[in-house]
This record gives sequence, structure tokens and C-alpha cells, in this order.
Amino acid sequence: MLAVIVAAAALSVAASSTDLRDLVAAVGGDRVRVESLTDPGHDPHTREIVPRQIALLKSAAVLVRVGLDHEPWLPRALAAAGASPRDVDVSRAVAVLETETPRLSADARPHLHAYGNPHYWLDPENARAITARLVEALAAERPEDRAIFEANRRGFVARLEAGIARWRARLAPFAGARLVVLHDTWVYFARRFGLAIAGAVEQEPGVPPSPAHLARLIERMRAAGVGVLVAEPGAAPAVVRRVADATGARVVTLVPSVGADPAAVDYLTLFDVNVERLARALGGGARSSSR
Repeated sequence: MLAVIVAAAALSVAASSTDLRDLVAAVGGDRVRVESLTDPGHDPHTREIVPRQIALLKSAAVLVRVGLDHEPWLPRALAAAGASPRDVDVSRAVAVLETETPRLSADARPHLHAYGNPHYWLDPENARAITARLVEALAAERPEDRAIFEANRRGFVARLEAGIARWRARLAPFAGARLVVLHDTWVYFARRFGLAIAGAVEQEPGVPPSPAHLARLIERMRAAGVGVLVAEPGAAPAVVRRVADATGARVVTLVPSVGADPAAVDYLTLFDVNVERLARALGGGARSSSR
């Protein structure tokens, strides 16, 4: 009976991603009931609205979102739900990296996001600022629980700091290593750990590369000596295989969000998985690595 009472009293929060869901849960603990609006296995940019999302938005007191141009479907979902939860755009808590700087794209054109690169949760240092913003947002709704939210955050940040030290040490031998990625997801991760994104297979997010683009990219990868190709769950295997076979690059499948791979069960484990997989690939492990 007590558990039912506690659950009923919990603050209802909708998060636009599983990563933000986990950060909300880390701060809110048992004082919140948080669910993700999205499945990490699907493309967040082109999501169709489903009844579960509408129901969740109707019941939510707080909406926590990635922001920027990451959720073009969200205004439609809010309108369909007739909902107006407290809006928490956590991109405003971090330094957003713009993507106007050209990298090693096959045709020398830069890849652009309209408002900057939205994958900022993949820099674990950003979780400090995000969770600080979440404390303020949750406490605005439940001021009586502020001390609990702050204590929860302190515990999470202590675990985060231990993780960052461990991840930096694991990747330190590969500082400056150059990677080619399928999608422009990893710029924050690479910057944090001293790696260089030399190019992206996709010319535009979600758009399959043309044969001519791939041919030019392969040529440039060979010339630059790029030895690792970063794939993601659900990547087109034919494209990955063509680039890897043509360049000799080792393929490593990194996980962009919590739950996109069964091994990435929470926010901190997401980095444990990605750092270990990448370190093995950079260290000359098997040509294809997803473990």
C-alpha cells in the first residue's frame, strides 16, 4: 500500500530520450516517475507520433528534451496531447558545438546541423551541467524535495567523476587518433577524449551516401591513413562492409544512446561500453567489434 502511495505522489516527467530519462532518474530518484518518449533504436529526427507519447505528455508535469533540431516531431505531439508541461531544454545548460567546421568529407563540404550538433550527452562532462539544470527544474515543481534532488545529484556526480577518470585513462594511449564515422554523432565524445573525427560516411543525417561520395571518401581515408570506422546499431551493413573492405579500416559499433544496445543499460554504462569497444579497435583488435 505504501508503494502505491509513493508512486502516486511521484512527479511525472517525460524525457525526449533514454539518456535524459536516466539523468532525470539519477536526480529525482523515487520522487519522480520518468519515461522516455522515444525508442533508442529508432531515428529521433523523423519519428511518427504514437498514442503512448500523447498519453505520456498529457500526464507529465515536466518535459525534459534534447532541444536544438533533434525532435522536430515534438511540437506536433504536444499539440495533439493538448499539453503544456514545464519545458526543460537542457541544451541551454551546455556549450553546444557548431558543425560549420569542415572535416574530411569526401567532397570537402561541411556537415551542418541547423542549431549546432545535438549529441551533447555523449560528452560525459556535460552530465554535470545537465543534472544541475534538472535539480532546478524538479525543485521548481517540488520545492520540498530540493534537498533530496541535490543529494541524489551529488551521489551521481561522484560516480560520474570516477567513470570519467577511468575512461580517460583507457583512451589516453590513443590521443589524436583519427576516426571516420557513419553519422556525425561523435564530435562531443571525440573532443572529450582527445580523438579526431576525420570524416562522416553520411553526407546528410539519415541520407544514404551516393556511390560517388563513397568512392571519394574511401580514397581520402586511404590517403589519410584512417584505420577505424565507427558504426552504430542499425547501420546499413553493405555500406559499412564496402568502406571497411576498401580501406582496411577496423569497424567498431558504438552505442549513441542508452538502450540502443543491450549492454548499454544506463548512462554510465553507455560510456563503459563505448570506451572499451573503441579502445580495443584502436589498439588493433578484431576488424569488427561490437563487444
